[in-house]
Amino acid sequence: MIRITLLLFFGILFSASSLLAQKTYIHAGSLFDGTGSNLQNNMTILVEDGVILEVQQGFQSPGPEDMLIDLSDRVVMPGLIDLHVHLEGETNPNRYLETFTLEPEDRAFRSVSYAEKTLMAGFTTVRDLGGSGVNTSLRDAINSGFVSGPRIISVGKSLATTGGHADPTNSFRRSDMGRPGPDQGIVNGVDAAREAVRQQYKNGADHIKITATGGVLSVAKSGQNPQFMQDELDAIIQTANDYEMHVAAHAHGKEGMLRAVLAGVKTIEHGTYMDEEVMQAMVERGTYYVPTISAGKFVAEMAEVEGYYPPLVEPKAREIGPLIQDTFGRAYAFGVNIAFGTDAGVFYHGDNAKEFGFMVEAGMPALEAIMSSVKTAAEVLGMDDRIGTIAAGKYADIIAVQENPLTNIETLEEVIFVMKAGKVYKKE
Repeated sequence: MIRITLLLFFGILFSASSLLAQKTYIHAGSLFDGTGSNLQNNMTILVEDGVILEVQQGFQSPGPEDMLIDLSDRVVMPGLIDLHVHLEGETNPNRYLETFTLEPEDRAFRSVSYAEKTLMAGFTTVRDLGGSGVNTSLRDAINSGFVSGPRIISVGKSLATTGGHADPTNSFRRSDMGRPGPDQGIVNGVDAAREAVRQQYKNGADHIKITATGGVLSVAKSGQNPQFMQDELDAIIQTANDYEMHVAAHAHGKEGMLRAVLAGVKTIEHGTYMDEEVMQAMVERGTYYVPTISAGKFVAEMAEVEGYYPPLVEPKAREIGPLIQDTFGRAYAFGVNIAFGTDAGVFYHGDNAKEFGFMVEAGMPALEAIMSSVKTAAEVLGMDDRIGTIAAGKYADIIAVQENPLTNIETLEEVIFVMKAGKVYKKE
């Protein structure tokens, strides 16, 4: 009996070790590795335990226990990164009513679908820039393997001032507004600013987002006025730095944007009324610009659909939305650091890759547009040692498309293969 038990035990160990030793060989007809180099032909990517072991020239033969993924007639790339998404919701004519009709559980279930669409579109890592906290729970559920989705970097709840763009009680009747404070992400004064950052850290956020100016879709009059004082911004950034969190700033108007840049934010989102003074400040401080052209175009289009947005939102959408692509073109020409982000959720999840085409239309070469979503975006997140390029030691976040995206950028809108951390989620 003891002998049988030992044999079974060692048999299980042998089977487990064989399974762990299994490697995946990916034959890439063309490889864009994300470093900015030219495409390499006939390459093999060797993957084990979710990590890239080697990248070799030629089609290497797998062992008898190994797996082969044949992409020998496809273009293989690093998984894409979107630095501005909102996975808790998605645009629809009832969006504002849903504030009062949806339970947190409803948002959670919907977010699973949006996350899966995003992953299937080839985006293996995203930064979720503001929700209710469901976004952070979604991150954890994906990391634990309960649901499928991209790797999420979550800011939890965006920080705003009273009546600001991310004040959750904007447009409520006065008896229902209450006085939300740091627990709800509302900041008034330096002490509250520090408390709000620490509360988001306690809630599990990875980074911080602020709404430095008014916004388009909030039911509030201004889409561009500055909404934080300089001392409040300084307190937020200083506190976030202490907790090793960077700060992203939603900003449309110049003054609020400039205050945020001078305070030391990591990224400016949207940047609609950016001028050369702001651009120069961003270049000097190494601030990144995340343009979200897709969102601008979408809201401008939907503002012409009667009743899609509240009356207070429509004129802002008409005015601000169409300007972002032009701002992007000027910022690129000036030399501002640009990182990829779309504001998905303001438009439909899964359409993220349309942003590449808009960037190219505005004058950015396809190579640089793609780099903004891989190597550059990974640098913004401080994760360039793990994601953003196909190289030994990186996570096996790998996608494939049918054509060369350097000559046909729209091929990125039809991703045909998706692997995240060594697991295949989509294949032909």
